[in-house]
Amino acid sequence: MKPGSDPGQSFALGPGAEFDRIRGIIGALGTQAVGVGDDCALLSSGDGFVALSTDVSVEGVHFRLDWISLEEVGWRAAAAALSDLAAEGAEAVGLLAAVTVPDGAGQAELLQVMMGIGAAAEFAGGKVLGGDLSSGSAWSLAITVAGQVQHPVTRAGAVPGDGLWVTGDLGGSRAALAAWRRGTSPSANTRRRFAHPEPRITAGRWLARHGARAMLDLSDGLAGDAAHLAAASSVRLEIELERIPLAPEANREARRLAQPPQQFAAEGGEDFELLVALPSEFGDAAEFTTACGISLTQVGTVRAGNGVRFTLEGLPIQLTGFNHFG
Repeated sequence: MKPGSDPGQSFALGPGAEFDRIRGIIGALGTQAVGVGDDCALLSSGDGFVALSTDVSVEGVHFRLDWISLEEVGWRAAAAALSDLAAEGAEAVGLLAAVTVPDGAGQAELLQVMMGIGAAAEFAGGKVLGGDLSSGSAWSLAITVAGQVQHPVTRAGAVPGDGLWVTGDLGGSRAALAAWRRGTSPSANTRRRFAHPEPRITAGRWLARHGARAMLDLSDGLAGDAAHLAAASSVRLEIELERIPLAPEANREARRLAQPPQQFAAEGGEDFELLVALPSEFGDAAEFTTACGISLTQVGTVRAGNGVRFTLEGLPIQLTGFNHFG
């Protein structure tokens, strides 16, 4: 569950068991639940806003230690939380890390995790501001991030006629996961996409300055997350899967599963790229790449209506995103 944004507004969410639970929480809390449903909470501060978000990473659910190192566990957990700031177009200030240390782990192991957290914070331009320690049966990292933004980009601003764009490429993290699950080692590139994702802080800030109307990060996959932007903006998204920028290894892993590679990539989570709605006249993808060092690809269009329609070579296709409670 992500904290909300506008103190006077909550944001509609797309379908899914996790989000049904969030809707239940909002109903139970009543007026105490304020602005729930965006990537960050926004608190007025001077002529701008403080952006806040929190994210939990749990051993056995989000990572395994026979796949990645403890330092990578720390980086990955921090990067996932910092990605929410990128989706708001915010600058990173810092983070708080609440870490559950499993019985038997010592100071050396804890310091490895914290080195990863600190490196991710430094990469994003922030600091480690504090946190909490506890003991438990497995590693768990709850990362709370703080940023600042003058003109935040929520999920709620897309309008019919906007183009839908995606940063970077998709499917790399899922390709690594697929390799591990069948008992082989992923390529260096796909392993890096899973273990060392880069929060798109620079890209989010650039897009916010260049007309972004709505934006979110793709933590649960394009197939799942697109519905939240559609619901929050009260629009329909039409996404042409053949236009998706694919990570090179996604093609190989998709063939092993007898899936179209575009479906494989769209249904894969934890790429932490950005999905953004930009005005139809936007045409600065090359300038974006020069400034941010990654690609920006149009994958669809915003229309009047509701929900998301995915097509592949003109034919509709049903997709599913990651479900924590499936």
